[in-house]
Amino acid sequence: MAERDTIAAVATAPGIGAVGILRISGPRVPELAPALIGALPAPRRAHLARFIDTDGEVIDQGLALYFPAPRSFTGEHVLELQGHGGPVVLDRLLARILSLGARAARPGEFTERAFLEGKLDLTRAEAIADLIASGTERQAKLAARSLTGAFARRVDALLDALTRERAYLEATLDFPDEELEDGLDARAQGAIADLLQQLDTLLDSARRGERLRDGLLVVLAGPPNAGKSSLLNALSDSDRAIVTPIPGTTRDLLHADIDIDGTPLRVVDTAGLRLSPDPIEQEGVRRARAQIEQADLVLWLIDDAETDQVSEADADLGIDLTPATSLLRIRNKIDLSGRAPGRLAASPNAAVEIACSATTGAGLDALCAELLHRVGLGDGANMGGEFSARRRHLDALERTRAHLHAAHAASTRHQSPELVAEDLRLAQECLGEVTGVVSSDDLLGKIFSEFCIGK
Repeated sequence: MAERDTIAAVATAPGIGAVGILRISGPRVPELAPALIGALPAPRRAHLARFIDTDGEVIDQGLALYFPAPRSFTGEHVLELQGHGGPVVLDRLLARILSLGARAARPGEFTERAFLEGKLDLTRAEAIADLIASGTERQAKLAARSLTGAFARRVDALLDALTRERAYLEATLDFPDEELEDGLDARAQGAIADLLQQLDTLLDSARRGERLRDGLLVVLAGPPNAGKSSLLNALSDSDRAIVTPIPGTTRDLLHADIDIDGTPLRVVDTAGLRLSPDPIEQEGVRRARAQIEQADLVLWLIDDAETDQVSEADADLGIDLTPATSLLRIRNKIDLSGRAPGRLAASPNAAVEIACSATTGAGLDALCAELLHRVGLGDGANMGGEFSARRRHLDALERTRAHLHAAHAASTRHQSPELVAEDLRLAQECLGEVTGVVSSDDLLGKIFSEFCIGK
């Protein structure tokens, strides 16, 4: 700890507030405190103190709390000052602390030090940033679950099982004369298959957590005048898009961030897909196709009274519109066609369609339910076992899965135990990246640079 700088930062959000909090962490806290507040406070007790400038002038008055190492958030000596929330007051106080030898903290540096001191694993550290940035109640709940270790515990359990299997296998290599070889391949196949099953379950949960954290990109696509702009307005409960009876009104991309049962969605309205000599409309169609390629889910709208639109639009779009989880067909304008609203499916294997009216709102509840179902969050799914996750977690878990598959294949083909053991080692390293058992400076720098200053 003595080799590290002492850092300081304002921990409350910019602007005027009733309370402003400033944090100091590092080895020099015990010597800075007397110059700043007159004495080093007793540990973990709130003290009323005056915050003193260089010439003895009072900058502010408030509470001081001291947490000696290692029993603090960062694992270092920490002093927290709670004063009044005026930006000028906080700036003066921070300048005073920096003049005493501390330096301004980088974004996320307090949490980074907590990780480096073993107070948090990476999933818990990232959950702090996710909790702060939560935009929906569901996001906040899942981030809180990760913060309390729901994700880390499942990763650690899998890592322990993987380590045990690797240790057993490597024992056969270290002690070839022992009776460990009998049935080795069958044992390895069964153990690795069980690990793969556990990993797949964890991956499913992580994918749902990542969708809830980052939100889903839902693109409204289809021929002109199918009601895409009206649906955008209905889902966002605003007049975000201009709606007219004239086909081709929308030329550029229009975005709306919406919340369905705690699930964040970014809905994008696109230009109607058709061949046009108009260069502006051509650019709109190009942008629409590019957005469709990036979408998590495409809502393909057609006018329910104009079924001939389907084949024409399919040809213009240039993609296969066969049933897929990434595409949902919407029969809009049922207020004109007379069709009943709701979920349509001629048979269990038929493509699901939603009949609705963006104008009257009929069928929109069925659409929202189907949206949640398509992303694995519907049907009243129990979120009790879920957690917040990030793209890097999925990457690490997927690489773990690839190495476990390679190990299983090697054992199935009765290849050398050394090859199986090597794939298990690589799987163990990839899995360790999730919680930070295995990490690099570049990875830590990227993760903590996304935090706010003071956290």
